[in-house]
Amino acid sequence: MTDRTQDLHYMILALRLAAKGQGTASPNPMVGALVVRQGRIVGQGFHLRPGTPHAEILALRQAGKQARCGTLYVTLEPCCHLKKRTPPCVPEILRAGVRRVVIAMQDPNPSVKGKGAASLRRAGLSVTIGVALREAEELNKAYCHWMKTGRPYVTLKAGMTLDGKLATATGESRWITSVPARREVHQLRRHTDAVLVGVGTVLADDPSLTARSGTRFEWLTPRQPFRIVVDSRLRTPLKARVFGHQDKAQTIVATTAAAPAARRSALQKKGIEILTLPELQDRVSLRALLTQLGRRGILSLLVEGGGEINAALLKDKLVDHVCLYMAPLLLGGQNAKGVIGGTSPARLAGAIKLRHVVTRSVGHDVVVEGDL
Repeated sequence: MTDRTQDLHYMILALRLAAKGQGTASPNPMVGALVVRQGRIVGQGFHLRPGTPHAEILALRQAGKQARCGTLYVTLEPCCHLKKRTPPCVPEILRAGVRRVVIAMQDPNPSVKGKGAASLRRAGLSVTIGVALREAEELNKAYCHWMKTGRPYVTLKAGMTLDGKLATATGESRWITSVPARREVHQLRRHTDAVLVGVGTVLADDPSLTARSGTRFEWLTPRQPFRIVVDSRLRTPLKARVFGHQDKAQTIVATTAAAPAARRSALQKKGIEILTLPELQDRVSLRALLTQLGRRGILSLLVEGGGEINAALLKDKLVDHVCLYMAPLLLGGQNAKGVIGGTSPARLAGAIKLRHVVTRSVGHDVVVEGDL
């Protein structure tokens, strides 16, 4: 293998390690690392969760003395600052005696950006940046978006018929999509930081919004997302399923100052967190909500709401990715519930265009995904 091919080979392996932190590393990025000496992997590691050792430290510890004169492959630029729970990685890399460091991507965190690589170079190490860059950016797209905007990366997900309907005119929607599709959605929930719906979805479907497993989705998975309900007047029933399992899956209700005090008090007595936000056209300001979620370290948000909240998020340009599960069904009818509510643009030029579109099959359903 050429040096370039070898670097790419080991970096892809490091990225696979990094992906093991999906759903647990947040709000930290997913990072994987390998130590290679004389063509042999002598150490490896990945970042599991905040407060635990970084991938580089784990890989170097495993390599021990064999790290000396070796190459460290790491999917994100090593840190060199003290604004975190764990010690910086750059001094440990220098102490380990590696000769070369290969980095997939620069860390967008201003406390690190370029500084980690510069520190390594100043110490005399050979540093290469940009190996498997696209794959590394894709893996940590939520982290990069959060660093850039301060808001979570938003995925709008919907299960719908081929003609774009979420439910019948009477509101029936269980189940439009197949069991394999629903199983995949539970995996999405498990790997995301928070799931969001509007109060209309709660009133119509009474969802639990938990991540579950089992043949009938009867078991809660160990890791649960925050559940966010957008409810400007606190109409969510106290017995709603989204308020269950608070010991394992926390619920936050986003509302406005106009919500009745009695309803606010009743929810707080149940241990439900109330987030009071600015009002925009008699509704919760979704931009303000996402900003607040970002401040709490929520990097990724899965929207599973109805047509109106979907339309509001799209109108405010707050959606980053769309994931539509389309069942081989046709409902028809002007009064069936569509995937995007609101008002249609007068001309096709006003349509929202998706980029990087991918289609695939899940069971009998077709999934269409794309970026905005």
